[in-house]
Amino acid sequence: MPLLRAGVDAFSQGLASVRTHPMRAALAGLAIAAAVATMATVVVVLDGASRFARASAARAFGSNTFVIAKVAAPGQISRRELEAKLERNPDIRRPDLRFLERHAGGRARYGATANRRVEVSAGARRFDGASLVAATASLSSIRDLAIERGRFFSREEAGQAAQVAVIGATIADELFPAVDPVGQTLRIGGRGFRVIGLQQRQGTLAGASLDRNVWIPLRASERVFGPAATLQILARSPAPDDDLDAVVGAEGHARVSMRARRQLRPGEPDNFDILTPEAARTFSLRLAERVGLAAGPISLMALLAAVVVVTNTILVSVTQRTREIGVRRAIGATRAQVMAEVLAESVIIAVLGGAAGIALVFALVSLANALGLALELDAGTVARSLAAAGLSGLAAGWYPARRATQVDVVEALRIE
Repeated sequence: MPLLRAGVDAFSQGLASVRTHPMRAALAGLAIAAAVATMATVVVVLDGASRFARASAARAFGSNTFVIAKVAAPGQISRRELEAKLERNPDIRRPDLRFLERHAGGRARYGATANRRVEVSAGARRFDGASLVAATASLSSIRDLAIERGRFFSREEAGQAAQVAVIGATIADELFPAVDPVGQTLRIGGRGFRVIGLQQRQGTLAGASLDRNVWIPLRASERVFGPAATLQILARSPAPDDDLDAVVGAEGHARVSMRARRQLRPGEPDNFDILTPEAARTFSLRLAERVGLAAGPISLMALLAAVVVVTNTILVSVTQRTREIGVRRAIGATRAQVMAEVLAESVIIAVLGGAAGIALVFALVSLANALGLALELDAGTVARSLAAAGLSGLAAGWYPARRATQVDVVEALRIE
């Protein structure tokens, strides 16, 4: 009880000092607010970047989905390695897909895609540089294609080489700016394709837009452009997303099946690539890590600057209250009580400033979410930020508090 009473008294004295000089306290709190806002913003942005990387990888490749390709990630290997793989690895064809499907054993669902850059048009409008994705109908059960309106093409349409298409948001904006694109016709390779589906706006992955896609049946693409040089085979385990063992097992089974298909001997290297979602989002995660390395020192520097500002503010407060401190000491206040009161003033200023900084970040996050950015200020970040503010207040108030305890009572009482 005596300790609790002493703490309450110190807090009351500190709060009274803050109320007596609100402008001075506000300026010091503003420095803490800026530092805490910087720290919290860094955490929120990095967390958002990490979640965005995972979500982008899931949209581009599918959650717990892996890709089998001649060369799965040409942009992540050296030119020499790329040339060696292109020379060593055979093209992937439809018989490879059928072989994997036949020997899947319920471990994975398989589909195939082939990509090329094309020009698409509708009436007088043209869009050059669209990403044409020729796919099997099974792709819709492997990946979350985020169809906003309409649907993906069916197995029957894919088998009949129906001239139907699902388009991304950018294609819709450019070719059908004033109408609902579903039901409209666009031209690919001189042939008309009826739009049956529209994807949600998805952004970019590793600098490449995911909204320029045009999805058509693989057989329809072969009729227009001929067979693709090589296919990408996508596969997904039917197990729940959090069953990592099943996913790893499905990848291993696919690898063994492809090696058997290619008649590779034990110890002979694979002549195909397998790309997992983890590898696909490496670029974005590495970028977030690099930003994090720079953000840490920036946050620390902002916090140190705030500590200096608060220290100077509390020193001024102690100087102005020298006579008051002398009177309190003369009537029985101990050095510990004086020190606690000064520290309480410093911590109150810092915590109030930290709360203001958190409020600012909350407002910015709300604005960002209203603009379509998926950011989140969680309770853990708030708690850590306020704790950092409180510790900064203790650090800033330590030296002024020591100065206050060293005030000479007699000299202090002489001050007018």
